[in-house]
Parts: sequence; structure tokens; C-alpha cells
Amino acid sequence: MGTTSNLVRTEPRSLGADGPTVGPLALGLWRFTDTGQNAALIEAGLDLGMSLVDIADVYGLDWGGTGFGSCEERLGTVLEARPDLRNRMVLATKGGIIPPVPYDSSAVALRAACEASLARLETDRIDLYQVHRPDMFTHPAELADTLDTLVADGLVGAVGVSNYTPAQTRALAAHLDAPLVSTQPEYSAACLDPLRDGTLDLCAETGIVPLAWSPLGGGRLVGAGSSAGVRPELIATLDRLAEREQVDRAAVCVAFVLAHPTAPVAIVGTQRPERLTSLQAALGVHLDRNDVYDIVEASEGRPLP
Repeated sequence: MGTTSNLVRTEPRSLGADGPTVGPLALGLWRFTDTGQNAALIEAGLDLGMSLVDIADVYGLDWGGTGFGSCEERLGTVLEARPDLRNRMVLATKGGIIPPVPYDSSAVALRAACEASLARLETDRIDLYQVHRPDMFTHPAELADTLDTLVADGLVGAVGVSNYTPAQTRALAAHLDAPLVSTQPEYSAACLDPLRDGTLDLCAETGIVPLAWSPLGGGRLVGAGSSAGVRPELIATLDRLAEREQVDRAAVCVAFVLAHPTAPVAIVGTQRPERLTSLQAALGVHLDRNDVYDIVEASEGRPLP
């Protein structure tokens, strides 16, 4: 075990001052295409405390999906048959990508996207609605008005952003009445951008909760995909820590994400119920400052000044 204080944050996170609390790990449904064990996956995640369930209307265009909205439809099928599961989760979805147009957050388009998600998900309220990617040709005042109206109409409980820069987040927040409670950046031991670009600093300043997508580097950190772009010294560092902590490399990767003082939520994307238990082992990992800075230096390939 490490010899100094453990930085891994395992406590529940609160989405806003009056919002729901969620576990430090969330269940991501980008690849929610296996109809054979969909309900089992959701139930397993909830049983492990992964109360935030993250999906998006565009999920289903890849990973074996059948098209736009198909992952939401599959989740809606589960929730219609198992309303007890809906009652246990904080349901989060995203909108604003409307193929073939890359991004559309205009008032008409985003309102329609939200209402379509509600129908597919077989629910009358989305707990957290996030703008999937910034539409640079919609003024943030127009977007803010749309989001505030969705909250006022009771269709959405809270709002957030995904893949936004700190400047884009500030611009939107300046026009909103409802507070932004979340931002969803890519963040992992292989992608440290939020540490360097101000995203996590903004979270520290405002209390916005970071929801980290791809905490395993899209599988690159655990050998599930191409290792291109991952330094051998980073893999060696992660393996050394995994051996010390008696967990697999994936658990160390997730623990690293949880170690930032803004208390990120790590969105895990496995679609195998049995795999969730091994990822949950991240909550028992001890990482001190030496450990996390070893990971940073190995990831960036140079010593810190």
C-alpha cells in the first residue's frame, strides 16, 4: 500500500446543490446493443452503486447498433418491463447531434431531440440532460433558453454539457438560470487534457461535476484495442501499481480518474455484467501523490518541472 494519504475519492457525488447523488462509477451505454443481457447489465450496475446511467440519442450508429436512437430504445424496453430499475437510477442522456448535420442545438432541434429521447426511453423525465457536443452556430443565449424551458416544463431535472471547452461552458452558464451540474470530458491516464486545458480547474471553481468518459482510454490502456499512442512506460507504471494493489490494470486506471480533487465520476462502458465487479475494485485501490504523478509523468513521457 502507499505510504501517504489515499487520493482516490469513493464518496457519492452530488449533481448540484439540490440534485441527486450518484456513485463514483457510472454505467455508460454507448455499446448497449446486446439484447440478451441488457436488463442484467443495468441491474448489476445498480446493485454495485453505479446509479448514474449514461446514454445518448446518437448511440446506436456504431458498435453493432441498428441506427440513431436504437440504444435509447433498448434501454426504454428494459425500463418499461422493469420500472423498479428506473426508480433506482439517475438517468442521463445527451442530444444535439442530428445526422447528417454534425451538431444542432437550435431551440427547435434540441427541444425535439429531448422529447424524442423521452419517448424512446419510456420515461416522462430525464434526470440529467446534456448537450452532447457544442454547436458553434447556436448562440449560447438561445441554447440556455431551451435548456431552462426544458427544466421549467419538468421534462429535465438538471442540465450539463459534454465535450465543451471551459470557455464554451462559461459562455453557456452566463445565460442559464438553471445551473450547469456536469461536464463530460474524455479523461484517463492516456488522455490528460482536462488536467491541462482548464476543464477540471473550472469544475473546482464552480462545483460542476466532471463525468469522465473513456477512463480506460477506449480500451487502449487494457489491451482491448490498439495500443497506438500509449507509452510503454505508462503501461509499466500501471502494471506496477496493479501488482502492488492486487487488482487488474483497469481498476488502477479507474482509480486514477477518481483521484482528482474535483471527484470525477468514471463512466465505464463494459457491456458484461461480470466485468463490472472487477471495475468496482477501483474503489479499494490506494493511490498517493507519488503514484498519481508517476502516472502523469509516464503518460506524458517527461518529468514534471
